[in-house]
Amino acid sequence: MIMTENVSQRFSDFDQWSTQAMVDAMYEGQLVAIATIKGALEAIALAAEDAAPRLEEKGRLIYVGAGTSGRLGVQDGAELGPTFGWPQDRMVFCIAGGLKALIVSAEGAEDAFDQGVLEIQEADVNKNDVVIGIAASGQTPYTLGAIKEARSRGAMTIGIANNPGTPLLKESEYAILAETGSELIAGSTRMKAGTTQKAILNILSTAIMSKLGRIYKGFMVDMVVSNQKLETRAISMIEDITGCSTETARTSLKVANKNIKVAVLVSLGETLENSQAFLKKSRGNLRDALALLTSDGNQ
Repeated sequence: MIMTENVSQRFSDFDQWSTQAMVDAMYEGQLVAIATIKGALEAIALAAEDAAPRLEEKGRLIYVGAGTSGRLGVQDGAELGPTFGWPQDRMVFCIAGGLKALIVSAEGAEDAFDQGVLEIQEADVNKNDVVIGIAASGQTPYTLGAIKEARSRGAMTIGIANNPGTPLLKESEYAILAETGSELIAGSTRMKAGTTQKAILNILSTAIMSKLGRIYKGFMVDMVVSNQKLETRAISMIEDITGCSTETARTSLKVANKNIKVAVLVSLGETLENSQAFLKKSRGNLRDALALLTSDGNQ
């Protein structure tokens, strides 16, 4: 039996508990859920390490899931653009029932194995892509169809599930298991299972972005500067990285058209053209660009 569907005798009278007791129990459940991720850390690291080379030039990140799992995939992927400058055209979301399922439940859509296959075909998934399938049960037909088709096309496949030995984990090249067991409310996997999925996706995608050089010294140096708050943050980043004045950082950011990496090099005295050239030569990696700049005797 799928463990996340089990009824826990401990909570058989849950609806009669005091509100405080309910809240305490749910909080405890969340802590237990997060702890289960520890056993998956090695698998997450390996998946991130191997995903980065595929995504370095033209590969795409593709999230697949149904219901809560699909929504969590969209939530994670949607943040990669503003946070790490990940291109929108290199992001694909496959959610059972379509994007309208983000706000209106489409529960029956998860049974459509062939639809999962079709959406991978329509996206023309190939060996450069990384496909992340998410399913608490580990056996959602829609997600399984997508993962099987993606793997047959040579894509890297990652399966995230909350039940051991399930088809999604077996079919995926990289299996990530957070064994959360029964839910406080039987089958309500938006709770413990959903919490682990959210955390795993955060960890996985952030590790991938770091391996791709989109983080430098703990800063989001590929962040899209789209409002005043983020512009202030970007100026502070440039100051901290280079030791320049606030005014120099502000001017450099303006010259660089709000590209933080370029602005860092400009603030160190490089021209806009040279800064762009150093970054192009280092494939967008700021650390490598700074090393090139130093080795050229410019600093």
